[in-house]
Amino acid sequence: MSEAAATVPAARTAMDKWLITLSVSFGTLMATVDSAIVNVAMSQIRSSIGATVQEITWTSTSFIIATVLVLPLTGFFSRLFGQKRTYLSCLALFILSSFLCGLASNLPLLVFFRALQGLGAGALIPTEQAILRQTWPPEEQGMAMGVFSVVITVGPAVGPTLGGYIVDNFHWSWIFFINLPIGLIGFLLVWRFVEEPEDVLAANRAAAALQRRNMDWAGIGLMWVGLATLQFVLEEGQRQDWFESTEITVCTLVACFTLAAFVLRELSAVAPAVELRLFKEPVFASGAVLGAVMFFILIANSFLMPLFMQEMLGFTAMQSGMALMPRTLVMIAVMPIVGRLYNRISPRVLIAVGLFIIGLGVYRMVDVSLDTGREDIMAAVMLQGLGTSLLFVPLNIVVFDKVERARMADAAGLNALMRQIGSSVGLALFATLMTRYTAQAQVGLSAHMVAERPELPERLSAAVSGLVAGGIEGFEATEGGLRLLAGTLQRQAALLAFNQLFTLSALLFAVALPLLGFLWLSPGHKPRQASPEEAQKEVHMDVEV
Repeated sequence: MSEAAATVPAARTAMDKWLITLSVSFGTLMATVDSAIVNVAMSQIRSSIGATVQEITWTSTSFIIATVLVLPLTGFFSRLFGQKRTYLSCLALFILSSFLCGLASNLPLLVFFRALQGLGAGALIPTEQAILRQTWPPEEQGMAMGVFSVVITVGPAVGPTLGGYIVDNFHWSWIFFINLPIGLIGFLLVWRFVEEPEDVLAANRAAAALQRRNMDWAGIGLMWVGLATLQFVLEEGQRQDWFESTEITVCTLVACFTLAAFVLRELSAVAPAVELRLFKEPVFASGAVLGAVMFFILIANSFLMPLFMQEMLGFTAMQSGMALMPRTLVMIAVMPIVGRLYNRISPRVLIAVGLFIIGLGVYRMVDVSLDTGREDIMAAVMLQGLGTSLLFVPLNIVVFDKVERARMADAAGLNALMRQIGSSVGLALFATLMTRYTAQAQVGLSAHMVAERPELPERLSAAVSGLVAGGIEGFEATEGGLRLLAGTLQRQAALLAFNQLFTLSALLFAVALPLLGFLWLSPGHKPRQASPEEAQKEVHMDVEV
């Protein structure tokens, strides 16, 4: 580690560290829950405010675009206003906008308030990560990032289950109102317990003075236009048939030109709003890029699993959330353990084993069918939870190994942005492939539905007989039987598409293993055995807390 990165924070008791960790985790947990909870309530919200299926997607798109715009500016705001003030301001905006979302009576208002909510959520996760890195001493970074990984993992997993329960038992507005008491508790805890280290404050004051004399409005403008159009393309491209749409084509060109101009601007600016020069450090650059690739692959599985359960097996959103819950429980149990193993085992080894185990979990889903049971899914997701724990805890640590403490917020924001873009690209790709593979399978199956096949008339006759028994007769029964056969064909085509996509996802994990060779490690990072004093300290840590 560099001298700056290795600076040990002021001594804190175990209780201090855990209070600060608990305090900043409330806002992060809400932000991650909210990214998933709204999707469950889409149909109820749509019918309540009178929106079409296409229009209601903007409640999610506006949130994601706004979040992406703020992520890379986390360091910029932290320099100008301080990390604690930045976190509190964003949390206050998130709480207020959550309240306004619950009161929204029409689509434009809801989309606008969701955008405000995204602006508030954008800086919460990277600011928490920076605060934890500065609060915990170097030898305990594994535990700090283990807890952080648990927080950002629990949200997306709990969101659909919690959202399903709320919309089944209450008005949809409560998916937003539930943020108010939790957010207020988090706000008060941060206000009371979080203090910025003196060395970080001093460095930020000096950087803020230079920033104010050389405000990078051009860089901010180029970045916002570029990221907004890029995220729009990734969110809406599949729905608009990609480059068949003039709007998507124009936005893609705008994103390419403005982001290229943004990079040139930031590398030449006296006081850039976004510290792209951090990518000159190979440890950070390799870790951030590898994290983006991992999120690109993992999002495919996160997209496919609930979709398969709800579309093919008939699970409700809450049932699919409960089936996926063992993955979260495994991660909650294993991530802190992995954090303690970080100083003893090479990050490359932990990440490689994690990739292999996730790949095994995904491979178990390759031969899914309509007879796949809940137990089969739970066994697969538990393996995935174990592998994800081994993968992301060390990756969350090693990426910041050579980053100076005062630039931690910049690095955390850029790292979060890379992962968000990786997720968006992966989601867009697999959603497009799902549509394409289903259409191809449907064409292939249709070619075999010919009158000469003896089972076809038999199935049609059985379908018609069932409809007649239900009181439908004549032409309507025949037409209904044909529709049932067409539905069966479409269902089988979708099942074949899921088989292909799970296979592709498993292969991607295998292909990703060689990428670990590009992961740079800090020269000072060597797995070590705990001394007797450290071992005794670890034994007593949990008792003290």
